[in-house]
Amino acid sequence: MATEVENTRKAARGAQAQALLESDIFKEAIKSLHDDYISAWKIASVKDVDGKERLWQAVNILGKITDHIKKVIVDGKLATRDLSEIKTLKR
Repeated sequence: MATEVENTRKAARGAQAQALLESDIFKEAIKSLHDDYISAWKIASVKDVDGKERLWQAVNILGKITDHIKKVIVDGKLATRDLSEIKTLKR
């Protein structure tokens, strides 16, 4: 089990990650990049296999970034629950 300090840090990171994921600027950036990559991928020459592959990888990386942020949020929620249990046990 993580220490109270570690849980406090994870809870704070989770809150920051939640705010980031809900941020209009972040949402706009992810959507804009996604749309740009897909558009470039669609118009790229069929012969440009490497270019198309790099664009497709970029689209997938955007998803991995969002998934990582969601994981930090879940970790933060678990840490918050653990902190609550620690406080209950101290009583």
